[in-house]
Amino acid sequence: MNEVRKHVLLVEDSPTDAALLSQSFLRLEQSKWTLTHVECLSSAINACFVHDIDVVLLDLRLPDSDEADTLIEFRASVPDVPVVVLTMMDDEALALQAMAGGAQDYLVKGQITLSLLARSLRYAIERGQILKRLRNSEQSILKALEQEQELNLLKSSFISMASHEFRTPMTMIRTAAELLQNFYHDLTESKRQQYFDRINTAIHQITALLDEVLLLSSTETGLRYKPEAVDLVALCTELTEDLQFSNADSHTISFVRQGDCSEAVMDAALLRHILTNLLSNALKYSPHGGDIQFKLSCQESTAIFCIQDQGIGIPLKDQAHLFETFYRCGNVGKIQGTGLGLAIVKKCVDLHQGQIQVCSDGAGTTFTVALPLHPRSLITVQ
Repeated sequence: MNEVRKHVLLVEDSPTDAALLSQSFLRLEQSKWTLTHVECLSSAINACFVHDIDVVLLDLRLPDSDEADTLIEFRASVPDVPVVVLTMMDDEALALQAMAGGAQDYLVKGQITLSLLARSLRYAIERGQILKRLRNSEQSILKALEQEQELNLLKSSFISMASHEFRTPMTMIRTAAELLQNFYHDLTESKRQQYFDRINTAIHQITALLDEVLLLSSTETGLRYKPEAVDLVALCTELTEDLQFSNADSHTISFVRQGDCSEAVMDAALLRHILTNLLSNALKYSPHGGDIQFKLSCQESTAIFCIQDQGIGIPLKDQAHLFETFYRCGNVGKIQGTGLGLAIVKKCVDLHQGQIQVCSDGAGTTFTVALPLHPRSLITVQ
């Protein structure tokens, strides 16, 4: 197998020195080295972007740079290519300083032999590769540390959220159960039913919270996207009727559709979660008697779901963080919530390779979800 040639960039403005080094390369094994010569720093930087340079022979005294800053300027533009500094006999101290500034080696003009030149170039390349691996390892370690810190923050946020969100319904269940146990025969039938209803409501809250946590866990480990033929109009109509039945005394949900939505292929379970969450939020954050507008529009290869409410709106400063796990807007007050729903919605939208946008001017909110009618590819969101 033929050895791949190493590309050397010679940066030298002295014609005599450049000619001597070029002659040295002609006497080296030509099958191993390719030489490109430039005379100034700007040309050297450009050459590193144009060519795949393995190592640079860099004279510090160039017409377009100050001697002390030549390596600094080169490193600022080309941080990863190994450098061997070229210096005059009386510049050895400057060469050592350059090595401390990021050069891999230095050669003193007038003392360069063929073996010294070849060895210096090889060592510089090897040192450069080692440093690159070390930087990559460092970046991997820092990334892992950052992920661990994020995980610890998520765990802390989850514990805080869970302790708060579970406490209220658990307290409701305990209080209602104690009243029923201790005063059952003293309570009227309607009062007993009221306490039973409170227990059922609290159980529903806990179940909904656990469902969100389990779904979030699924998205973190790799939520599967399973497209199938879906009747979008039937699905949206069913969701509207179910939520309207549960909120008949407080809100009105108006569903309209446009276009041909009969041949959609999506993940019905994920789509149901997207729409249920957005509609539930619209109901939760809207005033009593509010009207929720739910529109489905199919055009070309895209289905667009638009959910508009007349609720409390979303402050501008919060809109950039809406889809972060456990994030809740600053204006929600005592309205219950976990900060999980929209984070999961965003992951479900991403699995469909769709987009979600929010528009809120302080007097109501509109969420718009655009999903392809047919899957582009099968993917997994991690």
